[in-house]
Amino acid sequence: MQGIKLRMLSVLIPTYNYNVVTLVKQIKQQCDALGILYEIIAADDFSDKEYILDNSIINSLENCRLIENSSNMGRTYTRRLLAETTQYDMLLFLDADVLPVKETFIKDYLPYINDKAPAVFGGYAYTPEPPKKNRILRYKYGRCREEKPVDIRKQNPYGFVFSGNILLRKDVFMENNFNGKGKFYGLDVWFSYSLFRSGVPVIQIDNPIYHLGIEENEVFFKKALDSVATKKQLMESFPEIGMVNPLMKSYRLLQKYRLTAIVKAGFKLTEPLMRKMILKNNPSLFILDIYRLGYLCSL
Repeated sequence: MQGIKLRMLSVLIPTYNYNVVTLVKQIKQQCDALGILYEIIAADDFSDKEYILDNSIINSLENCRLIENSSNMGRTYTRRLLAETTQYDMLLFLDADVLPVKETFIKDYLPYINDKAPAVFGGYAYTPEPPKKNRILRYKYGRCREEKPVDIRKQNPYGFVFSGNILLRKDVFMENNFNGKGKFYGLDVWFSYSLFRSGVPVIQIDNPIYHLGIEENEVFFKKALDSVATKKQLMESFPEIGMVNPLMKSYRLLQKYRLTAIVKAGFKLTEPLMRKMILKNNPSLFILDIYRLGYLCSL
């Protein structure tokens, strides 16, 4: 057996009101075919009872288990709880609402598992068929802003760090994950900034998942604004965070030239019109960017 590396992997899936059985079975099938040591742990963040019942079948699958939070703690804190329960040092975090694009999904991560790479992002993809119009905003945002080829992501590796498909060494995750409870939206930027600040290299590879959980337009729009508020709070304590996020970089530029008050006034005048342009059947992502910047200045 000399020269053969023992490959061990913990696959971690935080979930809330979502059926993850299909995802768990697909990942399990790939791991079994490769003959690696693995565990798949899903953590339910106090979902409605029917989802807990649906996902309980996971406990009957070999090397798989479902753990349940006694209250709703938020996805970021749930990830930390998941990491604390693992028996292996390489962690693959997947969102609940994803499925691998390729049947070689786990196999394509193996070289980085063997080498215990600190952080590897596989990428996001979206199905070619667009959803209904009432979900088009999230879909368009995902295809235009998140679904990027690996060559583009390599040019700005810290700008493409999303927690829905990332392989991490356990110590790297524990040292850089946001340490706090609560429902925050938009903390991927904190994690990418923490990796940047700590000098942890992020490897970008072509190994995407399909993001299937496309929220309705109004829901995603609200989450986008919640994300802006989170970024504003982070920026007050960590001004350098703008180095890994275009929105905050633009905000810092406005601050530098003392233009935030002007942008705030313009935002108040144009907000209703911009909202309509964002929530229409063919939403404008450019207007969404302008809206988020104006909203940031008005906070």
